[in-house]
Amino acid sequence: MLIIIYPTPDTPNQSSIQIAYVLFPLNDLVKFADSNFDISMSEPAPKSQMLRVPTALIPAVRELSRLHREGHTTAILQSLQDVIAEIDSKNDSNFISTNINTKHLEEKLDQLEAQLKSDRRSRAADHQFLLQKLEKIETAIRTTRNSQNSRSRSNSYNPFQQPAVSLGPFPHENLAQRLGLNPASLLAEREKLTPSEFISYTRNRDPRSFGWEYRKDGLYHPVPQ
Repeated sequence: MLIIIYPTPDTPNQSSIQIAYVLFPLNDLVKFADSNFDISMSEPAPKSQMLRVPTALIPAVRELSRLHREGHTTAILQSLQDVIAEIDSKNDSNFISTNINTKHLEEKLDQLEAQLKSDRRSRAADHQFLLQKLEKIETAIRTTRNSQNSRSRSNSYNPFQQPAVSLGPFPHENLAQRLGLNPASLLAEREKLTPSEFISYTRNRDPRSFGWEYRKDGLYHPVPQ
């Protein structure tokens, strides 16, 4: 919508102001709605002005024109100034509030960044601590293994351990003495028992549980278990 205001003098003390409302709906034909009213003026009327008014404000402008014609110009101007000042004040408050919120968000962001850096340093310290612990454990394991290996080597060689002495064949008198018998008793047992029974008999009497077998060479040979 386009509002055109222009004066039209009629008499020396009065002038007529004509307001033309020009509508442009979608390039249709231009429509004019004219309204004439008279205002008493003590000074020459100002030059006409062309103002572009949003469509939503057309009813309000018409109402303001009506009040103006009825002589409420001063009250209208004062009210408009109050409304404009109040709106501007709200806009300033919103701007200040927005700035405060932005500053608060920036502070929060700085705090989060500082906390993140602190967490990273803490994790790095924990990682280093764990590495040191692992190194100590590995060192202890190696020390234990070396100690066990040393003990194993020392146990494998015992200079005081003597190898077992193998027994050779015994004559009749010596074996009788070993078994705690007299030669005649040993001879009687040998002749009475079978060879296997004699071996079991002598094994039960031998201090090291050796069995003895009599052979053709006239000697008793040991039979280990």
